[in-house]
Amino acid sequence: MPRVGITLGDCAGIGPEIVDLALRSKKIPNSAEYVVIGRQPKCKPGKPTIESARAAGAALEEAVTRARRGELHAVVTGPIHKARMYDAGFKFPGQTEFFAERCGVKNFAMCLTGDKLTVALVTSHIPIAKVPAALKQSEIVRVGLLLADFVRSRKRQQNLNAISIQVSEQRSSEMNALSSEIRIAVCGLNPHAGESGKIGREEIDVISPAVAELQSRIENRESRIVGPASPDSVFHRTVEGEFDAVLCMYHDQGLIPFKLLEFHNGVNTTLGLPFPRTSPDHGTAFEIAGKGIAKPDSMIAAINLAVELAPQKKK
Repeated sequence: MPRVGITLGDCAGIGPEIVDLALRSKKIPNSAEYVVIGRQPKCKPGKPTIESARAAGAALEEAVTRARRGELHAVVTGPIHKARMYDAGFKFPGQTEFFAERCGVKNFAMCLTGDKLTVALVTSHIPIAKVPAALKQSEIVRVGLLLADFVRSRKRQQNLNAISIQVSEQRSSEMNALSSEIRIAVCGLNPHAGESGKIGREEIDVISPAVAELQSRIENRESRIVGPASPDSVFHRTVEGEFDAVLCMYHDQGLIPFKLLEFHNGVNTTLGLPFPRTSPDHGTAFEIAGKGIAKPDSMIAAINLAVELAPQKKK
């Protein structure tokens, strides 16, 4: 039975509420053990303090330590308040970078997944003015390969979960072949993917060579790596079923359409860690904390994804 650790996030926000609601919802698997991590200092809903930030940081430290020891097979993190965390000594742009640093992982990426859309980010928490200079062929390929592995592993697990009886060796082989098919669209950076260089050359000089390299490195005749795709239409094409995921060049390029479609059931996951780490795709929502109206849907989805991915890492 996989053991999943769940941090509460900043206790002045909706984290404790949605964790409690999720655990009592009967919408999460009973095939896992759930461990709530972190203490709750005295705080008022909607009023974050330095103590609530320190408690959130301590919970993250405990979770990553226990996961590295093998005591936890996956970690789900509640939302934190970054500004207050910085005041408490938190030195990372976000929880994604925190987990990567604590695990000594350089090859990692931020990915968000929901019912209809999955996106991964080549650049994440940097000013938009620095994005063009930060785009490198090697970085696009690196994150693209992580995304391809994530899509492939999810398809394989979903196929296995769909079968409740023992299958023949031949049928298992057919399933593995099916689950290895991946379809990823690589976004352009500029409007209309640059219009052949008329609105920027990043697509010609950086993104197209990266797409070609990805195509050569993902050797599967059934897989499709397409791009640079026009950002104004690629998300609609993906939701309609043409692609499994979209590789985005910067933070808001991926998160704006994602949160529009998946706000209540989207999950943030860190690719490349030695264990699954997921979280809701929303923040602390201080304005509704303690009012009894917070929805646990995204936390439920984060827990379900952690349980889905945990057996693979456990093995």
